[in-house]
This record gives sequence, structure tokens and C-alpha cells, in this order.
Amino acid sequence: MNIIKNIVLVHGAFIDGSGWRGVYDILKANGYNVTVVQNPLTSLEDSVQAVNIALDKIGQSAILVGHSYGGAIITEAGNHQNVAGLVYVAAFQPGDGETALQWLQTAPPAAENGVLPADQNGIIYYDRDKYHMGICADLSPEDADFMCASQGAFYAKGFITPIKKAAWKSKPSYAVIATEDKSIPPEIQEAMYKRSKTAVTYVKGSHAIYISQPEAVAEVIIKASLHSS
Repeated sequence: MNIIKNIVLVHGAFIDGSGWRGVYDILKANGYNVTVVQNPLTSLEDSVQAVNIALDKIGQSAILVGHSYGGAIITEAGNHQNVAGLVYVAAFQPGDGETALQWLQTAPPAAENGVLPADQNGIIYYDRDKYHMGICADLSPEDADFMCASQGAFYAKGFITPIKKAAWKSKPSYAVIATEDKSIPPEIQEAMYKRSKTAVTYVKGSHAIYISQPEAVAEVIIKASLHSS
């Protein structure tokens, strides 16, 4: 069996790349070459370019993994010739001409959701008072405080930029649905992944499922690396 040994991890909005540490450690221990992309969050195009640069540098087949808004990024960046498969972790999966915001609006927000309106600079932040329960209720308050303090400046235009070509239409796709997600309701995740016929794994946990349940998420990534070759 030809196992794909390169994994590229893409974080979403309101979080940075350090959240992948647990998944990274598990994958490295299993012999994978792992790249963590620091998503600039300035626009969808800029984020896709950052992923493409990482894929160019690897120069070999890779599995592309995205969390949350990172799902929109990998949906576009997944068209790169080196991408053999996609893994969506509690992530948006828009189709051609669709945006992440469109999908977010297909169900009422949870009371815990803390996505704030864009500020005068066009930047969206997550409400500090809701961050813990809205994103990572299954992590400690101390971890939540650090994550909130280190969240990037997410420019709203990324949320409303349509996908030009959805890679999941031509690449094998896998997904982890976070059953306790208060940021992207599970029913939205289910609807996206059902439409695309994505292979789904349900994991009990918060929106930050890849931090709280790294073993379960890494298992799905490993499965993708075996079946996408």
C-alpha cells in the first residue's frame, strides 16, 4: 500500500497554528511529515496562497487538513496538484460560488456563539466572554484564555469570498463532525458533508475538537492517508 506521508494542517479563524500540537505529535510519532500553515487570515486568497506555498515546498503528494474556516481554504487550495485527499475537521465545506458565511447562516446560532460583528477595520473577533463555551468548552479555562488572547485578526472579507472551484468534487474527502460544536452547529456540518458524500466520523467534543480529541482526529487523517493513495 502506498501511504501518503505528508500532512498539511490549516487552522481556522479565532485560533492559531499552535492548536495542532497534539495532532502533530501523534502524526510525527507515526512517521508522518507534518507542516502547520500559519494562516494569515487577511483574505481567502492570501490564505490559499500560504497553503499553496507549503504544498510547493513539499513537492510530493499530501493530505490537506482544515479546521473551521480552514475548511473553506482547503476547498480552494485542494485543487493543487500535490493534494491527494482532504480532511475537514468541524470545518466549512462550501461548493462552487458559495461562501463560508452562507453556510453559517443556514441554521440559527447557538447561544454560546461569540462571533462579533466586523469592527471599523473589517476585522472579526470572537467575544472573550463567550470564547470558552463557544469554541472550546472541553478545554480548561486557562487554555481558553490563552487561545482567545492569541487569536489572529480575521478579516471579514474571507468569510464572504466565494469558492471558485471546490476541490472536494474531485478529491477523496473525509470529515470529523464535532457533536458538541457551538460555533458551527453539527447540523450544518452534516448537511455540507452529506451533499459532498464525504466520509464522516462523529466525535464528541467542542468546536476545538482537534485540540481536545487529537487522537480521534489524527486517526481520521491517518485513514485518509491510506485510502487516498
